[in-house]
Amino acid sequence: MFSIIQWFVFLLANAVAIPIVIGPLFDMSSIEVMQLMQRTFFIMGVACFLQGWIGHKMPIVDGPAGIWVSTFAVFAGTISTATGSAENSLRLLEMAMILTGIFLMLFGLFKISGKIISIFTPLVTGVFLTLLTVQLGGTFLQGMTGVAEYDVIQLDATIVSFITFILVLVLSLFSHGWKKSYAVLIGIVVGWVVYELFIGTSSERPNGLQTISAPEWFAWGTPIWDWSLIPIALLTAVILLSNIVAALSAVTDVREEKARVSYGDMNRSSFTLGVNHGISGIFSGIAVITLASSAGFLKLTGEKRIRPFLIASAVLILASFFPSMIYYLAQIPAPIANAALLATFVELMGLGIKNLFSNRLDDRNTTIITVSLLIGSGLMFFPADSFSGLSDMVRQVVSNGLLVGTAIAVILELIWKRPEQPAEINEA
Repeated sequence: MFSIIQWFVFLLANAVAIPIVIGPLFDMSSIEVMQLMQRTFFIMGVACFLQGWIGHKMPIVDGPAGIWVSTFAVFAGTISTATGSAENSLRLLEMAMILTGIFLMLFGLFKISGKIISIFTPLVTGVFLTLLTVQLGGTFLQGMTGVAEYDVIQLDATIVSFITFILVLVLSLFSHGWKKSYAVLIGIVVGWVVYELFIGTSSERPNGLQTISAPEWFAWGTPIWDWSLIPIALLTAVILLSNIVAALSAVTDVREEKARVSYGDMNRSSFTLGVNHGISGIFSGIAVITLASSAGFLKLTGEKRIRPFLIASAVLILASFFPSMIYYLAQIPAPIANAALLATFVELMGLGIKNLFSNRLDDRNTTIITVSLLIGSGLMFFPADSFSGLSDMVRQVVSNGLLVGTAIAVILELIWKRPEQPAEINEA
């Protein structure tokens, strides 16, 4: 029972924060954020159960994070300007998640996931992780300071959010046992309490909130088809394969003391992740990815069995049918949620930098890294209106600096052959 509760709390920590971050980007009301959180609980519970049952069959969390938060942020700005409404952007995102799921299912079904992943060298992975943290760092900081909601820095919210950020960071780096394992959850609870004491929230429980209700299908409307989504979905699907490899390697290293990724595990994981993306699109949520951070939880708690994980996933699905309970979780202040997430990205950016410097920095590697980072990060600073004159397909690809920078790194890594090392000369 303790193991089930422990897994449930860990799943909860990964499910709660991101809907609160995404909501203000699309001007969602508190009830809409609550409904998004409800659907996120359902999607995440189903995704974890399916992966543990028929996918990789390991206790690895599939949760909303990383690349899809970045994609939602891009659509909230650039694409909303082009489509004229946040609603149309969300309907496009539904289709983008479904298309990405189809590609992932095909990769797994035709057993090509293992072959595609070979293009994700440490250099490419390092570029991807670095650009990801740079892009989301801006989004999280805007949320922490209140700029995302009020357009100007709110000093009181900024102070409390940085207290939360420092607390999560200190617990993650210097604590041991349960404090380290639940650093994010502890930080959110403490930050929330401090925020309520010194700032407070004016949100009132909405009338007509049902005690029990099922998650809604296509809550943002029916998906909108657009040919320009195909390159985004394909590139996203390929990039997500690197997440699968990283997660499987990390967890097998903890469970079996040897990192390994078999073709069978890879193909099953890819297919199941595709199914989970389809479910994410159908239930209008944030698509889930395989989280390598699960390995840290396993290492800290020593809980390596699959059964408690599956039961906790089922409990999360059950919890998604109780909106009244979820509503109170949705009241977590956005600055606090953003601060907790920014703290978790410190280690992620460190991993990206380690990957960049894992190879010798000769002219070839240095050029690939700098060109990819300069162009990818540079595109992130373009105003949303800059891309309005381009066609839909070009706009939705070029406006996403993360995808462009990663694509440049992949192409250069493939076409620019590594220089041959000079043979050593033995002198008598």
